[in-house]
Amino acid sequence: MDSGAQRVSAELPPLLRVYEDGLVERLVGSGFVPATLNDPQTGVSSKDVLISPESAVSARLYLPKLTCNRRKLPILVYFRGGAFCIESAFSFLDHRYLNILVNEANVVAVFVEYRRAPEHLLPVAYDDCWAALEWVSSHSVGRGANYEPWLTDYADFDRIFLGGDSAGGNIVHNVAMRARAQSLPHNL
Repeated sequence: MDSGAQRVSAELPPLLRVYEDGLVERLVGSGFVPATLNDPQTGVSSKDVLISPESAVSARLYLPKLTCNRRKLPILVYFRGGAFCIESAFSFLDHRYLNILVNEANVVAVFVEYRRAPEHLLPVAYDDCWAALEWVSSHSVGRGANYEPWLTDYADFDRIFLGGDSAGGNIVHNVAMRARAQSLPHNL
């Protein structure tokens, strides 16, 4: 990203640089890739969904190659790493990783795209991820807001798991603690 002659107001090497006009330059991270149907290496399909139009929380859903056995699959709600400020649920490296994970574990995955710092300071990431878990959970009791058929048709709400790497692991802890204190549909 060309910053021109602007002055840097803050830096977090080697991750990002913030300019006086508020422009954020992310110095590392892999590029975005589109969702795919029937990934050629794994057979996993993915698609992007908007969870909350108000906050722009979204996710990439992953569905393993389906077999004749129509048994419902466990759900993995996954939160990415990246120091709360880099990478994305739509990045090349994370997309490839989730394709492999979903294929090997035979789960339906919801890879949450939470808003990044420094544009959105904590606890925004925690709140976004909580909203995503509420959205997933809402599918256990029928067709709620932003109904998603991949969840209602293929997911087993008695087998839901949270996972994440790096900052995502921190989010897992915070979301799990909140789930213990607050109720979710289906008593998840």
